[in-house]
Amino acid sequence: MNIITMKIIRIITFLLMFFYASIGNTKNMTIYDFSFEDIDGNEVNLEKFRGKPILMVNTASRCGYTPQYANLQNLFVNFKDTDLTILALTSNSFNQEYSSNEDIKKICLVNYDVGFVTSSPLNVRGANSHEIFSWLKKDYGKTPKWNFYKYLFDRSGKLTSSWSSMTKPDHSKILREINKIL
Repeated sequence: MNIITMKIIRIITFLLMFFYASIGNTKNMTIYDFSFEDIDGNEVNLEKFRGKPILMVNTASRCGYTPQYANLQNLFVNFKDTDLTILALTSNSFNQEYSSNEDIKKICLVNYDVGFVTSSPLNVRGANSHEIFSWLKKDYGKTPKWNFYKYLFDRSGKLTSSWSSMTKPDHSKILREINKIL
């Protein structure tokens, strides 16, 4: 091979390596690599929960499953002396959430007196989904089909279990999985 051909091969090899590195290997990512805006407009960097198990639920205030906020709050109270973190990620992806943080807070605080971290509305499905949900879809094949899907992450930040809207947050099978990782 001549020098020009070798240089072209090296450049192409470098570009291919750069391309594959830039598309990212999300398999090494964990829930702790993400952040979102909370209901008060503050950034919540999940890195601060590193080493703690997380139960994350995509929620909505005007859904038939909204009463599950009470179950989530019960779970929060029952596990307050552990390091389990509960996150409610509000979403209007199914057209059942208020667009105003103040309206959402009224539902969460007045009706259910929630004490766990609650987000500002974000997308959980489609091309504009929040990066957490894009990662769940890409790495785990998990996409919420409706509001109140539940995701449990272990202490290493990897998804261990997930449940549909129909499974209440304090159902025995969720409690069993939480207790396994605590």
